Amino acid sequence: MTETLSYVYAILRHDAAPPSEVKGIAGAEVRKVAAGELAALVSTVSAEEFGEQGLREHLEDLRWLERTVWEHNSVVDAAAAVATVAPLALATVYYDDDRVRAALQERAEEFLGVLDLITGRTEWGVKAYAELSAPEGAEDSGEDAQAESPGRAYLGKLRKRKEGRARAEGEAVERAGEVHEALAAIADAVRVPPPQNKDLAGYQGMMVLNGAYLVDDARTEEFRAAVDEAVRDSSLRVELTGPWAPYSFAVVDVEERR
Repeated sequence: MTETLSYVYAILRHDAAPPSEVKGIAGAEVRKVAAGELAALVSTVSAEEFGEQGLREHLEDLRWLERTVWEHNSVVDAAAAVATVAPLALATVYYDDDRVRAALQERAEEFLGVLDLITGRTEWGVKAYAELSAPEGAEDSGEDAQAESPGRAYLGKLRKRKEGRARAEGEAVERAGEVHEALAAIADAVRVPPPQNKDLAGYQGMMVLNGAYLVDDARTEEFRAAVDEAVRDSSLRVELTGPWAPYSFAVVDVEERR
């Protein structure tokens, strides 16, 4: 008999409705495993594929990884459309459903705290970019400039250009900080990860803000208006994304427990 594991997508309250007509990893059925006030969305997966050795090998296969991420997120998104859910990290597995129930009981306080935080709230993403050009710097003039050698004059231009760009970057970061403060004042929680890799994300300019904001649904219009105001009053290019399921605030760090 093929050995199997219980793959967990997300945590939700036990009385929440699970998503209907959604398939999980490799088309597997998604079921609800409950314990106390909580439940988990679970599928049965192959231990050969999701065990320690198999998973290590598969994570190096980009095609497998893309498909698995898509299948995992499809379940989470379907669940988030009908209930408040705390997604777990990709490939969180347990030996069986009994181990899943034990985890729900052992960490009930933590899980319920996360669910309380995100209930009635939605995640919005805000990115800000600065279009920076390297200033040429003022040309030297007068007798001193005429007396300079061509090499020294060229190095002087490079130094002034570098100093000018540094000033422009500093000003852009300061403006982004002002935008962030205005939005954070409305949000209930904030996450500001480092800027995305430019080559991978494919954006132009310099990313000076990469923020995730957890916003009470009753303040959605207020938040959107604050973003619009930031766009009008800033030289930055500001990009609003969402609404999203609150991944940045709901993902629970759970170690594998076999």
